Amino acid sequence: MSKKRSIIIKFDHPSEQTVGNVTKIVGLVEARYFVAIIDSLNLEANPRSSKTGAVTDAIQETITNSPELFPFMSKGILLASSSYEKLERNRIKITPDNLQIEGILDGGHNTLAIGLYILGQALDYHGESISKSTKNWDTFKELWLKSRDKVKAYLNAIQKAETKNQLNFFVPVELLVPSNMNDEGCVYSFINNLLEICEARNNNAELQLTAKVNQKGYFDDLQRMMEEHNPVIAKRIEWKTNEGGEIKVQDVVALSWVALNLIEPVRDENLEREIKPVAPNKLYSAKGACLKQFEKLMSSPDVTGTAEDGYHSVLLNDEVRSAFEVAVEFPDLYDYIYENFPKQYNANGGKFLAINACKDLNKNRKTKVTPYKGKKIEILSPDGYITPLFYGLQALLDKKEVNGKKQIYWTQPPMSFLQDNFPRIVKDYMGNLELCNYDPQKVGKAIKVYDDALKTFKMAIAGIL
Repeated sequence: MSKKRSIIIKFDHPSEQTVGNVTKIVGLVEARYFVAIIDSLNLEANPRSSKTGAVTDAIQETITNSPELFPFMSKGILLASSSYEKLERNRIKITPDNLQIEGILDGGHNTLAIGLYILGQALDYHGESISKSTKNWDTFKELWLKSRDKVKAYLNAIQKAETKNQLNFFVPVELLVPSNMNDEGCVYSFINNLLEICEARNNNAELQLTAKVNQKGYFDDLQRMMEEHNPVIAKRIEWKTNEGGEIKVQDVVALSWVALNLIEPVRDENLEREIKPVAPNKLYSAKGACLKQFEKLMSSPDVTGTAEDGYHSVLLNDEVRSAFEVAVEFPDLYDYIYENFPKQYNANGGKFLAINACKDLNKNRKTKVTPYKGKKIEILSPDGYITPLFYGLQALLDKKEVNGKKQIYWTQPPMSFLQDNFPRIVKDYMGNLELCNYDPQKVGKAIKVYDDALKTFKMAIAGIL
């Protein structure tokens, strides 16, 4: 949990509205007083991180060309704090208790654009400019902290009228606080309502399901285990929308269903229906559906409970936890199959690059790497060929109960198994490509191909392949 820090916000033209347990303070904040918000807050409470692009460019263009219109052209930012104090001269001191819940709920791109503008003016005052590598919130905040003395000097110069004030435009700010700070029940209810408010506000910007799942904490255990098991791959995964990463988290979630499909059935959020396993071919053809089913699974009271903050989830299901422990090995295993399939296909009498889909995939591609670790390789493979083979690894998984806890586990080390058996597995699997006219889409979507791959792995385990 982030360290508590008080922030003083100076409003112009504030107004106040109270409904139930929530009070909304609406007003304008002059840009130079916005600095305190940037200093103290990040985007933990915002479902998405922010990055530069057309949106931030348009915001800065408005600030530059029509600063007087900015308060009317922008919805500004939405803040929340469970603790606050009214001061003199329209100033309010807020002390967010938990920055993963409170802080900036909406307006991350506005905050980034305004921050970049302020920093740009400060650096320009010192004869410098912003690095072109500053493309998202994290890289901006790193540069902001390094340049904070220059921002302070620029603000002092404005105060002493030693330079033109380019920060005299207003930012629309909404601040949500409990309607009764002295009522514990009111404060608790306020905190519980923040997730719903945050989701509703961000839905106006078509908030991705990935962002919602991450905000609820459903990725937390899988992310922590991945960081412990394979930090290289963990750093490449975009766990939070717009945070940056070569690997989309829904790709990792799709792979995880190879293990999650083996858990005992659990009930949905309303305890009315059992959550169905994911069909094998959806690992390739419907990763969005895999993520949606993951959200349903993690929303189940049979799987997660609510943390002490009344907001995030806590994983309670031992079987799901064990499935995650297995799943952290999946990206490496997928990469092994991806890298070695072409050479084993050729070794068994095939001509991999004679297949049009494979030839087209590799044509004019200067960079050829594996999907997860980014290892340089000689030949790229269509995912439609690889995913059914990867699914075959489920044959190496089983269930047991240890000290009353149900677990999914490997019956033998999977990488060693692949290294020993992959040539024979590929030889048996090759016929599926011909049956589907070598079309990766048809291979990747055909349930029969997944069933055959699973049987092939079982035969290899039995030593009859």
